Amino acid sequence: MFSYYIKLGWLSIRRNPILSILMVSAIAVGIGACMTVLTVNYLMSSNPIPHKSDQLFYVQVDSWDPNGFDENTEPVDQLTYIDAMNLMKAGKAFRQVASNRSGLVLEPSSEDERPFLVDARTTHADFFPMFDLPFLYGAGWDKSADDAQEQVVVLSREINERVFGGEDSVGKRVTMNGLNFRVVGVIDEWMPVPKFYDVTNGAFNLPEDVYIPFSVGVANQLSRNGNTNCWKEPDGEGFEAFLAGECVWIQFWAELRNEQEKEAYMSFLNAYAEEQKALGRFPRPLNNRLRNVMEWMEHQEVVEEDAQVMLWLSMLFLLVCLLNTIGLLLAKFLGKAGDIGLRRALGATKGTLFIQHLIESAMIGLAGGVLGLGLTWLGLKGVQRLFGDFLTHLATMDWVMVTTAIGLAIVSALLAGLYPTWRACNIAPASQLKTQ
Repeated sequence: MFSYYIKLGWLSIRRNPILSILMVSAIAVGIGACMTVLTVNYLMSSNPIPHKSDQLFYVQVDSWDPNGFDENTEPVDQLTYIDAMNLMKAGKAFRQVASNRSGLVLEPSSEDERPFLVDARTTHADFFPMFDLPFLYGAGWDKSADDAQEQVVVLSREINERVFGGEDSVGKRVTMNGLNFRVVGVIDEWMPVPKFYDVTNGAFNLPEDVYIPFSVGVANQLSRNGNTNCWKEPDGEGFEAFLAGECVWIQFWAELRNEQEKEAYMSFLNAYAEEQKALGRFPRPLNNRLRNVMEWMEHQEVVEEDAQVMLWLSMLFLLVCLLNTIGLLLAKFLGKAGDIGLRRALGATKGTLFIQHLIESAMIGLAGGVLGLGLTWLGLKGVQRLFGDFLTHLATMDWVMVTTAIGLAIVSALLAGLYPTWRACNIAPASQLKTQ
């Protein structure tokens, strides 16, 4: 019977092509607008490292200005150099990383190519296993390289292709800011969305081009391209005074594998804060935080309120399109009153007719969903053109979104067809037969 209903639905759709095209178009436009916004929101709020997001914790210790503090005040979102190094030396977490953004000038060995800027991250050895970076060649450095301030570097795949033609460059040398670095690894394609490990400096920025030891960045006073905030002026001039001051500029993550490790680490942070209070620092009340990946992104409002508003507006637009579809379906099904009355007179039940017309509605929804996917693709391309590289890796659809679009279109068409189908199935057969 199902194939027979599909055949009847197809014949009905062909019988009124203009009306059918209007219904399919109404659903497609609504689905296209809704799915364009939904896709971007979905990727913006997705879990970038689902297998261990509940084990990675962003660390906040409150060393900030006591003025304006109340019970709802959050600690600052980065650490001072003093606190980051103290936590690293303590080594209380299974893995731990202090890092920040930098910018370097890479000087190619070929005289035909000019030096160019690369986005860099100064970090620690645990960064690579902690955040599961995939390697094309080699690996990250070890902790001894951090301690010895070894000039080693991990390159992105793009930089390796540009500088070394894509070949295995492990062991080769590259010059940046006049410093000679030895390549120890090349990262394969890696695009965490959002860029959870540094949402402070841009949750949807591209990953860095090169990675070098944090200790090398400090020893050579490399530039800081991230946010830097100070609640009081450093005591003195120069870089050493800056490092000893109350300026926050470092992101700190700890990998804690279970609840016991988390509780132990929080106890350690609180004890550390009390110790710093005794030294005359940390003037605020105890106010430390540990947030896992998803909690941290929610706290940082990675998905901005404007994006949420746009999502609701797109849903309302889809609703308007469905109301138009309801009107068109009602006109279509009531126009078939004679056929419906004849089938009722020949013994067809209301339930049989109801299922038949719902299947026809679902076929219209499926066609609208397929066309809506095309409009969604165009919408995402428009987003890419509008925002450029910033949203290129966000404006894409995966199979989850494709399935969602088709499913949403079919469900929407079925909902839109409920009332018209009910009205059509309740037509009195006698009244129609008299007119035939």
